[in-house]
Amino acid sequence: MKTIIEPFRIKVVEPMRLTTREQREKLILEADLNPFRLKAESVLIDLLTDSGTSAMSINQWAGVMRGDESYAGSTSFYNFEASVRNVFGHQFVIPTHQGRAAERLLCDAVLSSDSIVPGNTHFDTTRANIENSGAEALDIPIAEARDPRDLHPFKGNIDLGLLENCLKRNSGKVPFVLITITNNSAGGQPVSLENIKAARKVCDENSVPLFLDAARFAENAWFIKIREAGQAHRTATEIAQEVFSYSDGALMSMKKDAFGNIGGVLSLNSKDWAIKIRTNLIMTEGFPTYGGLAGRDLEALAIGLEEVLHEDYLEYRIRSTAYVGEHLAQAGVPLVQPFGGHAIYLDGRRFCDHLADESLPGWALSVALYEELGIRACEIGNVMFGHRDPKSGEWIWPDLDLVRLAIPRRVYTQSHMDYVIEGISELYGKRSSIRGLRFTERPDVLPHFSARFAFL
Repeated sequence: MKTIIEPFRIKVVEPMRLTTREQREKLILEADLNPFRLKAESVLIDLLTDSGTSAMSINQWAGVMRGDESYAGSTSFYNFEASVRNVFGHQFVIPTHQGRAAERLLCDAVLSSDSIVPGNTHFDTTRANIENSGAEALDIPIAEARDPRDLHPFKGNIDLGLLENCLKRNSGKVPFVLITITNNSAGGQPVSLENIKAARKVCDENSVPLFLDAARFAENAWFIKIREAGQAHRTATEIAQEVFSYSDGALMSMKKDAFGNIGGVLSLNSKDWAIKIRTNLIMTEGFPTYGGLAGRDLEALAIGLEEVLHEDYLEYRIRSTAYVGEHLAQAGVPLVQPFGGHAIYLDGRRFCDHLADESLPGWALSVALYEELGIRACEIGNVMFGHRDPKSGEWIWPDLDLVRLAIPRRVYTQSHMDYVIEGISELYGKRSSIRGLRFTERPDVLPHFSARFAFL
């Protein structure tokens, strides 16, 4: 069948507020042209992020009611621990209130000012936590990842040659290597099983631990199943378990591939690191068996971690995202291809080819999406990753200036996506009307969350 159907029925609905273009122009100006500053009630289709925005299942809501809120040693923690161990396989399971807490705890425990953390591409908070420790976050994706039109099936891969050179050149300075699955900053692109196995070998040869940023591990497992030779007969669970078997640890925002509205985890094999992390966690997050989460949250996450590997869901998830990309591509809209699992990425530079980098084309496009259509999206490009070279003082623009349309899990229907497709296709036809922007206020760290802008 060509028609994609949602493998679920809708039991509870949430009303959406319709606004006029005139209202949206006023609202985005009041938000200083930053979609993050908009009130959610003013957004029609919210594609800002897939983090914490999923719809939970009836089993997860039942788990919420069963949540054990004991301060220490709750039943819900042990259910959570068992669920994580079943997939990740690591010895120590440490819950956190979200993914960036896991990042901070790991960085605080093992990084120093001369540390280097190589990865396929670090995302915003990961980079910020590494750099806040005084360390260097080094991106070494494969060359194909820098070309939005390249159809390499695993553009999320880490460059193995550069990884080997980095580890040999910086012996003793690399506490761990971090591979993000899927590679969010590079367009939601998957990492192959072969690449992870090869990275493990390079790490072993240099006595460096390999960690995974596993926020979208299930989507990555499904891409391995459908794109990598010799994997089609295996289940997503089997593939995921093998992926994690090559790692020494993992951190995860469970607000993505566990359908959680909040929550994260740090899972690892090193007893020494686990002791340091748990000590720090007690000071800042809570007791190690709740880690800043309510028991009901732990219960829902344990169930979500199982549900996300259901293959009817994963097939629907990847195909429904590709549906959006295919129709936009047919309309000539410039995109990152092949399509990722959790989002479609518009190529801001090619979409707004009348704007120079200094005019922030990707961010300008995100503003236009809201003004025209009521769609909130997230720029991953010049604003998020542009920076001044500390030595030369020259402003450096990232390789890609993208606008991410992150699709919340089990939330929007095909008709919502048809509206997105139709609206963006029409906007592309009049793209020359999109106005450039300039900063009026730019924080030094994670500027996209709170920066302010004005039209040129």
